[in-house]
Formats: sequence, C-alpha cells, structure tokens
Amino acid sequence: MSTATSPRIKVAIRDLYKIFGPRQHEALAKVRAGMGKTELQKTTHHVLGLQGINVDIMEGRITVIMGLSGSGKSTLIRHLNRLIEPTAGEVLVEGENILTWNETRLRQLRREKMSMVFQKFALLPHRTVLENAGTALATRGQNRKEWAPEAERWLRRVGLGGNGHQYPHELSGGMQQRVGIARALTSNSDIMLMDEAFSALDPLIRTDMQDLLIELQGELKKTIVFITHDLDEALKLADHLVILKDGQIVQQGEPQHILLNPAAAYIENFVADINRARVLRVRSVMETGPVTGAVDGEIEADANLESVIARARGALTPRYRVMHDGKTVGMLEMAMVMRALVPREASGAAEAMAEG
Repeated sequence: MSTATSPRIKVAIRDLYKIFGPRQHEALAKVRAGMGKTELQKTTHHVLGLQGINVDIMEGRITVIMGLSGSGKSTLIRHLNRLIEPTAGEVLVEGENILTWNETRLRQLRREKMSMVFQKFALLPHRTVLENAGTALATRGQNRKEWAPEAERWLRRVGLGGNGHQYPHELSGGMQQRVGIARALTSNSDIMLMDEAFSALDPLIRTDMQDLLIELQGELKKTIVFITHDLDEALKLADHLVILKDGQIVQQGEPQHILLNPAAAYIENFVADINRARVLRVRSVMETGPVTGAVDGEIEADANLESVIARARGALTPRYRVMHDGKTVGMLEMAMVMRALVPREASGAAEAMAEG
C-alpha cells in the first residue's frame, strides 16, 4: 500500500560492471560492444561477473537480490562496501560515490555505516557470545563496560538472553546466526548486508529466522540488502526484488508485481511452482477505489489469497470490501482471485483457445 511519505534512496548502484581477469578494461570494451558472457570467457579468458547493474536501494526497506549460483548476487553485494572493486560504474551511499573514498573512509563505512551477516556465521570461536555480539563497538574503541550492555540488549532481543557466557561451538546453527544478527544490530549501522544469511540452516529454523527478521524490521526500519537463491524466501522478505541471471538484471520491482507480470520466460519458469495463493496478497489483485453495491464482508489488503479462498469456502460468488488502516481501499471478487492463481502464460494460452 502507498504511504504518505516515500522513502529516499539510501544506496544507488549505477551502470555497474565487474569483469574478472588481468585486462578488465579491454574486456569491458568488448562487452559494451555486445559480446556476451560465454563468448568473452572463450575468447579472452575473462569472466563477466556483473553487467550494467542499476538498482535503487530504498531507506528502511528490504531489497532482496536473488538468482541461481553464478548469477552474480554475492559479487554485487560485496561492491556495496567495496570488498570487491568494480571495473566500471558507481556506488552511491547517501549520494556520495564510495569509489572515490580513501581507506580511512572505507573503514569507517564498514565499521559504522554497514554491517554484514554471513552465511557461515563468521563468529570468532575463541570469544564468548557476548564478546562476538559486541565486536563492532569494541573495534571502535569502546571498553567492555560501554559495549557489554548494548550487546546484552540485542542478544535478549534475538532470543539469546542468558547465553552471553557461552562460546559459538556450544550453540546450534540457528543460535549462532542469531548471534550474527545481534552483532549487526549492536553495531547500530544504518545498512545491513545479509549474504545468504539463512541458507545453511534447517528449514524450520530458517523459517524462524525469517520471521525474526521481519519482526525486527517492523520495529527498526533498517535498510537491508538480502541475498538469496530461494524464491520463497525472497517473496517473503522483499519490499523490492532484484532477479539476476548471468550477471544481468532480468527483472526488478515489487515482488507481487513480478509474480503477476513476469517480464521474461526465465522469470515465468522461476515462479511456475510457487504457491500463488499463499504468496499473493489481496492488494495486488483487487479493484481499487470506492465500493458500491452489496458485499459479503470486509477483508484486509495484506491478507493472502489462501485466506480469502478459505473464507469463501469454495464459493465463487462472494464479494469483499478491502480495508487498509481502517479505510476502504478497494473491492475483491472471487473471479479476480481465480484469475490471479493462473500463471500468465497459461492464462494467455487459455484465452487463445477460447478465441479459437
């Protein structure tokens, strides 16, 4: 749903290229002249990591970058704090191009502005949970009396109150990742980079961690960049979804819009097996505006279609007033729900058959 104030751009990625190899700029000229990834590697032995990436990362939102292995998603996130240097392009943090920054400013960016949560937890084994959570503040020169209360506060918030004396090897994988999140939150950074943060966890623990992140984000409104190869996870977490393939953006936008309007066959194939009723929201398929005529009840704009179907008990006639923040925002008929559950490609084929 639209809000009264639009978020501002926190990080802007502009025409970003990354080519791996000793003669990057020679290879870049070939790419800009139209040479593709496979041909580039075959003829020059250079690897095209990223090609012409443009993304606006909005303040206070979760931007999810997803793709299969080798798509460039982890390469991209490491450009945001210059762990990887681009071949060409710009990375603007609050309007400043960090590619012009010296090592002192970059260290400050990594210590104070951006925190990172890794797939493999990256906890220091010889330090306690509390010491791991307080790492960022300790590296800024704070003594234990200064950083410990803040670290303890965030450990409690992620469900690890009382575990501060333990060492990482004494915790389960899910608990270790909670320490990683507490460490990022203790740093009080504006921007959190999360690279496949939940991929190493068992499915049930992974779901718990996703729910925890959503809960924390509802309170803290951090700017989060989340990397994943899992579409279900991406659709659950993302305010803005960026889908990569072979180092290029295939499609980006609001997840519901992408699911309903895939821009390429690659996206259609990606979303084909998604449980659309569980993922799609009423707001994405309703008819906006005032409601006239009889209705069979009210339903929330953010309710998923699965809940609408359950409420209708299989009937195709119910008609609902759609509400958001106590106000009427539109109308939903079951025919709209049924149309949304049919993938666009299949829907188009059915229409063609009907016309024939």
